[in-house]
Amino acid sequence: MKLDRVIWGVVLLFIGGVLLLDNFNVIEFYWSNVWKFWPVFLIIIGVNILFNRNNSQTGNIISLAIVVITLSFLFVKGQEKPEGRWWSNNIKIDMDDENSDGTKASQSTFVEPFTSGDELKKSILEISGGGTSFELKGSSDSLFLATVHKKNNNNFGLTKIASDSVNTLIFKSQDKNRRSKWSIGDGNNNVDLYLNTKPIWEMNLKLGAGEMDFDLKEYKVRTLNFDGGAADINFKLGDLLPITDVNVKTGVADVKISIPESSGCRIKTKTGLSSKDFNGFKMISEGVYETANYQSSTKKIFINFDGGLSSFEVNRY
Repeated sequence: MKLDRVIWGVVLLFIGGVLLLDNFNVIEFYWSNVWKFWPVFLIIIGVNILFNRNNSQTGNIISLAIVVITLSFLFVKGQEKPEGRWWSNNIKIDMDDENSDGTKASQSTFVEPFTSGDELKKSILEISGGGTSFELKGSSDSLFLATVHKKNNNNFGLTKIASDSVNTLIFKSQDKNRRSKWSIGDGNNNVDLYLNTKPIWEMNLKLGAGEMDFDLKEYKVRTLNFDGGAADINFKLGDLLPITDVNVKTGVADVKISIPESSGCRIKTKTGLSSKDFNGFKMISEGVYETANYQSSTKKIFINFDGGLSSFEVNRY
């Protein structure tokens, strides 16, 4: 048997075993820790190329031993609870916390007023950033309000593009230092968001690494698109519109979505090695799941999952 097949077989067994143990709560595994050590996979590829050419038994044993030791290291590191706020529900950061140099974290506020006629317009919200924790705190008389508790050099900007029928709000990181986009741990920005409940919203959310916690049950959300990397995502949807479309594309992420029992829901998945927990759903075909009331309900939610090494969970409330 070729060495490369053995090595990648061991890697797949490792990933599948970890996902299975984590899914049955035997261990608590944090893929963000593994993400920090992603160069080890380059080492595995290099070792595979190096020893696969001479086809010696000793070289094969050494190569396989290196892979096993590397994966054992990742297995141990993956069970260490991260220090960052957004990788643990038990760790909270005080909004008045200090930066690493002892200075107080700065605070900035961004406001877009709610003007006459905005209720009749479609509102598109585009959010992008990295190393940031976003939380939807509640409603606002303004169209959009955000308070940024800044703990690193990641600056934000707000832009509004208005037409006769659409308001587009672009709230994104303007940091020139790309390193902070993938920063993990303490030093992340915390952003408190407040949105007006009157318009119909389309949300396009991009997050390199961080956390999003959006309770949207009081909002008319027509479309929710999320594109992220190493992230912890929690969305709670309402039933104020006949149809809501949700599209989630992730790399290494923990995604939880809550939907009302009154809405029928269909889930389509293209998730590779990701774990799935769809309580109250029945599998209709390969990668397709539906609630029992999907056909009869007048309110419907469509969810599309596309992910790599992620955890997807959908529950009903």
